[in-house]
Amino acid sequence: MRALWTAASGMLSQTTNVDVITNNLANVNTTGFKTARAEFEDLMYQEIRPAGATSASGNMLPTGLEIGLGSRPVSTVRIFTEGPLQQTGNQLDLAIQGDGFFQVTLPDGSTAYTRAGNFSLDSAGEIVTPEGYLLQPSIVVPTNAVSISVGKDGSVSAKMQDGTVQDLGTIQLARFINPSGLTSLGSNLYQSTPASGDAILGTPGTQGIGWVEQGMLEMSNVQVVEEMVNLITAERAYESCAKGMTVCDQMLSDANNVKQLP
Repeated sequence: MRALWTAASGMLSQTTNVDVITNNLANVNTTGFKTARAEFEDLMYQEIRPAGATSASGNMLPTGLEIGLGSRPVSTVRIFTEGPLQQTGNQLDLAIQGDGFFQVTLPDGSTAYTRAGNFSLDSAGEIVTPEGYLLQPSIVVPTNAVSISVGKDGSVSAKMQDGTVQDLGTIQLARFINPSGLTSLGSNLYQSTPASGDAILGTPGTQGIGWVEQGMLEMSNVQVVEEMVNLITAERAYESCAKGMTVCDQMLSDANNVKQLP
């Protein structure tokens, strides 16, 4: 019976949907997290009668008869809308207001990208992520610096103990034509793929890149109420598919009972 396998495919699809939704909810307080959405497509159709076929009386039929065979997950789309900014007062907490990503260097030398700007200093005075990955281009803060200032244009300077101000460099941001094509590495990091295109580098405030805000963090863009509605919808869809399987099982059972009649 086709309906058994069709219902099973729907249950598997909704299982994936729930996985994505619960991951969004689990990261509602994750700095710089971007919500994801599962997308689905219908499977192939069994054509019983094509549209435009001729009936026994010679008339052309305006519609055909097709039986769908279910659905399947086809992709998870990352939604890169800007999350709310939260003021922290920490001089190394940075947020991007607008489009763009911070660049960090991974241990293998490759470049990853992140929206999470909760940086700190390592023992060498370099700006790093919570995992210790270096901000790119590297910026080193002198040991005798008493404060750090980051401008909206990414310029970084330090006030020294003698009262002078020393320029430390400029934070360069990256943007992508198709950010949804980035692959997620975990730890708030992404890497480019052929689908995302190459990174477009630039100074904050130029080439469509956003500004840098010091003393602030971009929070998760997950909307809890919306995700709860999506979760309920997915649960009801799963229950409906399970009900369809129950109906199919009952129909098969009834058919077997008919065959066993004397």
